[in-house]
Amino acid sequence: MSNMTRKPREKPAPYKQRSETVTKNKDAPATSAKPHKVTTRKNLTLNDWLVVFTYIDTHPHQSQAKIVLHFENELTGALALSQSVLSCALKRRPE
Repeated sequence: MSNMTRKPREKPAPYKQRSETVTKNKDAPATSAKPHKVTTRKNLTLNDWLVVFTYIDTHPHQSQAKIVLHFENELTGALALSQSVLSCALKRRPE
């Protein structure tokens, strides 16, 4: 067994790198379409949660869905939160 050796093999060539460029269609017509709404979410700050809890305290009989709609439709400083996030925050509120 020791006198049997493997024949030498060639080293593999490096992988071909993919080009990162995206081709744009220059013949496409101009459009005024708006881009989709951004799907990334940002966490609310402590001040934002205090504003939400103050609103909940002043409107005790309003449903969570209506509270979420109120903050989504505010003209200045609309807060992006869902009903499930609001529910979890209300559970943790005594902490």
